[in-house]
Amino acid sequence: MIRHTAIVGQRLPERLQYVNASRSRPSSQVGTSAGFTLLELLVVVTIIGLLAAYVGPKYFSQLGKSEQGVAKAQVEAFVRALDTYRLDVGQYPTTEEGLNALLTRPGTVAKWNGPYLQKAVPLDPWGRPYLYRAPGAAGDFDIISYGKDGQPGGAGDAADVTNQ
Repeated sequence: MIRHTAIVGQRLPERLQYVNASRSRPSSQVGTSAGFTLLELLVVVTIIGLLAAYVGPKYFSQLGKSEQGVAKAQVEAFVRALDTYRLDVGQYPTTEEGLNALLTRPGTVAKWNGPYLQKAVPLDPWGRPYLYRAPGAAGDFDIISYGKDGQPGGAGDAADVTNQ
């Protein structure tokens, strides 16, 4: 683009030099422009995709492990609270009284000294209530979370979490 205002009032030879200088580019700049080529962009997108494919599954598997860890920690907290309850009352809550006996005094219990939990009985990490049975299949009581699938048995994220 020629700037007419810059050359008005100058002599003719100076005007021609200015016009020629503004139109010509050095040969090293001919055909080049700032920015990335399509090939460079494709390489970068491919690298980002490969990294996401590698890191994504590892990240999401850690989420499943953390849910299992939370369930185990909650079950251990219930076991400690139930042991304290038994020391005070002389026996574990019945299946009918359930884990709520750790928060509110059951009607038939005289020596209750609770609450034995600081907050309401939480749901398991998958949003379902824990199953409490007394007496248990292999001990004084059972506390069970059926894992991610909500069904007995399973492996990995779907594995049951119990106090056994």
